[in-house]
Amino acid sequence: MVNRAIIREFRYEYAAVSPWDGDLDYMTLEKMNTENMGLFLKQVSESHKQDFIIMVLDGAPSHKGKELEVPENIALVFLPSYSPELNPAEQLWKVLRRDYFANKVFDSLNAATHQAENGLACMASNSEALKSLTNWSWISVIMKAK
Repeated sequence: MVNRAIIREFRYEYAAVSPWDGDLDYMTLEKMNTENMGLFLKQVSESHKQDFIIMVLDGAPSHKGKELEVPENIALVFLPSYSPELNPAEQLWKVLRRDYFANKVFDSLNAATHQAENGLACMASNSEALKSLTNWSWISVIMKAK
């Protein structure tokens, strides 16, 4: 008999992308909770002080917590339940899995986290690719109407 201990460890990638200019903000945190969501919103707000940001989110409890501090230059818009395909930012995770995680084995959570951060940094450096990935036709129509 062989004893085995399975340990589950997690890190969470928070990310927001602007479909219009391909600007990507991201942050790695230890937990997915309201406090950390607030930290991410603060980072995005401070990185784009001159902009008013409409952030599209799913209905995760951490996105809707009563204690969530939403900066004045950010408005949160929630998608209907079970509709991640409506959120352009979900495309980031597909690319990250395909281009940075497929057929790879990591010897630690830190190694996997480093790979995720490297992938997000590479994506962030190519705003044209991010626009192509996330600026869907219905988003462009909304922007032109503005």
